[in-house]
Amino acid sequence: MTAEPPITVDVWSDIACPWCFIGNRTLKQAIEQYDGEVTVRYHSYELAPDTPVDYEGSEVDFLVKHKGLPPEQVQQMLDQVTSTGAAAGATFHFDTVQHTNTLRAHQALHHAAQHGRQTELLERLFRAYFSEGRHIGRDADLAELAAEVGLNSERLLADLAAERYATDVQRDLNHAQQMGVRGVPFFVFEGQYGVSGAQSVETFTEVLAHVAAEVGTRA
Repeated sequence: MTAEPPITVDVWSDIACPWCFIGNRTLKQAIEQYDGEVTVRYHSYELAPDTPVDYEGSEVDFLVKHKGLPPEQVQQMLDQVTSTGAAAGATFHFDTVQHTNTLRAHQALHHAAQHGRQTELLERLFRAYFSEGRHIGRDADLAELAAEVGLNSERLLADLAAERYATDVQRDLNHAQQMGVRGVPFFVFEGQYGVSGAQSVETFTEVLAHVAAEVGTRA
């Protein structure tokens, strides 16, 4: 019997977001320290929906154009993310990233949720994109990665072809807009407590303790 009440965390994130990769890792570490059950549900968010599937250029090129910053400043940002990620257990190789549109990947994550593998596929996509330089914007590549976490690749390909989860992705995007979310990762604990940004393990631990105390008083 656990000492703490169960908690549900809804997370809006994008696979192409390095801080989402880091936040996913630090939240996981905080959950491992929580003496109770925590259910995490992931929701779609697109940082750059106009990105082509096959973007020609480096991550620096993309950010220079997308953020309007000089290349030197962008490189400094990426170096900082790489350092922060290493401390959290997230490996970044920005020189090999194949920047792409993440819409199909979000549909694949909804498919994975229906088959009990959403957390596993999200982690696999993060590592494939940021650590391994793999393409995560095309159906065939997504099917290969899905198979690695135990999903049926043919079933996923069929669902992607039929755009079975397109409405679910759009619902997530609309919900984020209604909540006023302007950036990710964005975490909502027990449907009430919003936390923006990739927080430290210590901060997430404190949030979980606070939410647990609030839930306990309502029980």
